[in-house]
Amino acid sequence: MGVTTSLTADLLRCVAGNPFRPVAFSPEWRSSTVVSLAQHIYESRDFSPMPILADSLQDAGCENDDILTHCRDATATHVRGCWVVDLVLGKT
Repeated sequence: MGVTTSLTADLLRCVAGNPFRPVAFSPEWRSSTVVSLAQHIYESRDFSPMPILADSLQDAGCENDDILTHCRDATATHVRGCWVVDLVLGKT
């Protein structure tokens, strides 16, 4: 049961983010590269480019630690509905 609870918590963190630290997403961060990467991740459900998305967001001016850390965390579980990808695509 511990593994199931841990996985559920990981999935919830990917979809909802941290409810105690809401993130304001700047439209300026939606460069063509950022949107293209996020769209690819969303459609393919292949989250391996998340660190590249972080780099692209940073290149576009994003300095938000919550966003960048979420994208670069190699141990994170990602699913469709990921709060960062959804923010980029304007789905939330």
